Amino acid sequence: MQTNSTTIQALGVRRFALGQTFITPGAEEALQIAGQTAIEFLRRHMSCDWGELSEDDIRENELSLKSGYRLLSNYRTGKGQQIWIITEADRSATTLLLPSEY
Repeated sequence: MQTNSTTIQALGVRRFALGQTFITPGAEEALQIAGQTAIEFLRRHMSCDWGELSEDDIRENELSLKSGYRLLSNYRTGKGQQIWIITEADRSATTLLLPSEY
């Protein structure tokens, strides 16, 4: 896994709609434990900073931006808990969740 460098290229640029946002109980608890908010991770996701993804997953997200497929980001809280953010292909909804809640 590697940290995505797209943040530097697209800092603060919203390139897609989030739709309705949802957070699972596990993700909400992980953020509370870390003293962090969903907004900070959603901002990164919206800025096309996909977090810790493989090169293949980064390429898939870039294709998904152009073709309207699902988007995935993978982050860690300050306490080390992994959190995913998934935006649906139709951009109707974005969900923060733990991988175990998928």
